[in-house]
This record gives sequence, C-alpha cells and structure tokens, in this order.
Amino acid sequence: MGRRTFLATAGWLAAAVLATLIGVAAIRLVGESITGTPGGVRSQAEVERALAAPAPATPATASPGPAGPGPSSAAASSTPGLRRSFSTPGGTAVAECVGADVRLVSWAPAQDYRVKDVDRGPDDDAEVTFAGPAGEFEVKVGCIGGEPVARPGDGD
Repeated sequence: MGRRTFLATAGWLAAAVLATLIGVAAIRLVGESITGTPGGVRSQAEVERALAAPAPATPATASPGPAGPGPSSAAASSTPGLRRSFSTPGGTAVAECVGADVRLVSWAPAQDYRVKDVDRGPDDDAEVTFAGPAGEFEVKVGCIGGEPVARPGDGD
C-alpha cells in the first residue's frame, strides 16, 4: 500500500507542477496586458519632469471688446504662466502664476500620505498640506516676477 500512495502522490505533484508551468507560460505569452500597468510604471523623477513640463499652448480666444474683435483684457491678464513642480517627502504640487496671483494646478500625496488641507488659490499664496506616518509636510507657494516660488510656512 505504501508504493501505491507514493506513486499517487508523485503523479499528483507532477500534474500540479505541469499545470503551473503551463499557466505561467500562457501569462508570459499574452504579455503585460494582463499583469502590467498600461504605459508602464514611471519613476518619481519621471513624474516630476512630466508635472513640471509646461502645458501645451492654447490659442487665445477672440471676444469682441470696445476696440473690436481680439483678446479681451480679462483673458489676457488671466493667462496662465510658467508651471513649476514642488516636492516634499509627503507629496508633490504643481503651481502656476496667473497675473500676480498663484494657483495650484495639481497635487498628489506620496504613498502612505493624504491631503490634509489645500488652498489652491488663485491668491497671493497657495498651499497644500500632506499628512502621513512621518508627520505633516506643507507646500506653500507664491509668485515673484511671474514665476512660482516656494515660500516658508508660517504655521497658520
């Protein structure tokens, strides 16, 4: 009876190994469309470069004003400017200047962090606070010369 049990166990193990190998080969044959991330996985540096890249230019819209068709003064003064990315261990934020004011375009917490508070602007400053296991990290920005710059937090 011992020999029969041994042969049954060995046959079962061989069948399980063969089925596993066939499954792995099938997944590799189909490719990353099942197991991978569409477009691949990006590193932190690649994400920061993509966020810091200027947005594609959009043509100015014409609206009739007192001097006839052309860009309105309101549209011209609120045209977004240079975008800049700001990173902390708690997350990343992208800001742009709109006239003399700054606004947060986007923000994303790092893994294991969450957005605790956000003031996206447009205003003389904009800020986002990320909270997580290592504490809180604040990104506070303003505009100097039409360019977003980091401002030290004042604790308010």
